[in-house]
Amino acid sequence: MGHSTTNYNLDQKFDFTAGLKKTIFTILIIGAVILTAGILTAALGGGHGDAHAEGGHAFHWYQRLYANLWINNVYFTGIAVIGVFFFAIQYAAQAGWSASLLRIFLSFGYWLPFAGIIMIVSYAILGHDIFHWTHKELFDVNSPEYDKIIDGKGAFFFWPLEKGTFPAFFIIRMVVFFAAWVLFFNKLRKLSYQEDLNPGNQTWFQIRKWSALFLVFFAVSSSVSAWDWVMSIDTHWFSTMFGWYVFASWFVAGLSAMTLVTVFLKERGYLEMVNENHIHDLGKFVFAFSIFWTYIWFSQFLLIYYANIPEESVYFIERLQSDVYSPFIFVNLALNFFLPFLVLMTRDAKRHGIFLKLICSLIIIGHWFDFFLMVQPGTLGHNGGFGLMEIGMLLVFGSLVTYVVLNNLSKRNLIAKNHPMLEESYHHHI
Repeated sequence: MGHSTTNYNLDQKFDFTAGLKKTIFTILIIGAVILTAGILTAALGGGHGDAHAEGGHAFHWYQRLYANLWINNVYFTGIAVIGVFFFAIQYAAQAGWSASLLRIFLSFGYWLPFAGIIMIVSYAILGHDIFHWTHKELFDVNSPEYDKIIDGKGAFFFWPLEKGTFPAFFIIRMVVFFAAWVLFFNKLRKLSYQEDLNPGNQTWFQIRKWSALFLVFFAVSSSVSAWDWVMSIDTHWFSTMFGWYVFASWFVAGLSAMTLVTVFLKERGYLEMVNENHIHDLGKFVFAFSIFWTYIWFSQFLLIYYANIPEESVYFIERLQSDVYSPFIFVNLALNFFLPFLVLMTRDAKRHGIFLKLICSLIIIGHWFDFFLMVQPGTLGHNGGFGLMEIGMLLVFGSLVTYVVLNNLSKRNLIAKNHPMLEESYHHHI
């Protein structure tokens, strides 16, 4: 024994080198070029397509761009807020093993202000093309397009205003969720950095209190945001499991991203206190919640399948019987269940960086496909697909999020040096 955390450099900072920045910007530029090529291909290949999936409106190429913007922002918003969620879980659960990893989890929250701005601005521009329920003729009983089901749900979007006008309640929820997530993130961030200056347990107890408050708010806001931003795209359809489903997808993607950053830093000589046992635990989380996501996916599918009620089964019929989307159902299951289940089952696989880097990268792509399948069929119908535009937008968003996370991670100590459980984290063994 004889070792303690004082043997390590607890003031270590991540050096965000010019070379690494250049790599990220190169990926960003490549993504932008691919995205531009995709836009030009769609625009020049005929600006108009067949009727819209819902409602018979003409399809325009820019609707595919809008759908991609929405998919990526919702997806990476989830990964960002999951970072804060996982940080808060460690304090609420009084976890000691993760004390040396907390700053990595928290750093993902730096994307939240950008995500909020993009979400609100993009809704103002593209909301009418993404969300069928924004079309006011659906609420006019004298219109041939009047829809009784959507009219019945109108108050959820438009209250306290008249249905079919300005979706005040929807916008209020969006603003409140982002404002609260950013406020909680900033509070936890300030307290975490304060912990570097204040020995003792007082700051730890404060963080624990704020973490518990955040978790209560997150439990509600994560589900309602899933209903608002994703489920309401297929306005007639609903699932009582959908909040859990989106959370599970966000959580696995977020865990994979946090694991990738941890392995990346460890391979570059940082995080000396972090050993293969910590890496193993992260691998276990990724493995376990991949199974959890599959459980939710299968439960939702099975209940709808055997009940065979038309207004429920239409969601899966649109996807399974479509030449455009049916292959991606199997891509989704292969990347998000079969791959992590088969590869991460052994103890050794969860302790080696090379396995985790491969699997976590594929899981992040896999859960992007999950959101692709949630959004595109309802917005684009058979005019959708996976091509240059989708690849380009994913690379642009992925590189921007990576830059924001790593840039802010480099500004402070990597380890909260006065955390009361650092010694426990150092001796962590499983």
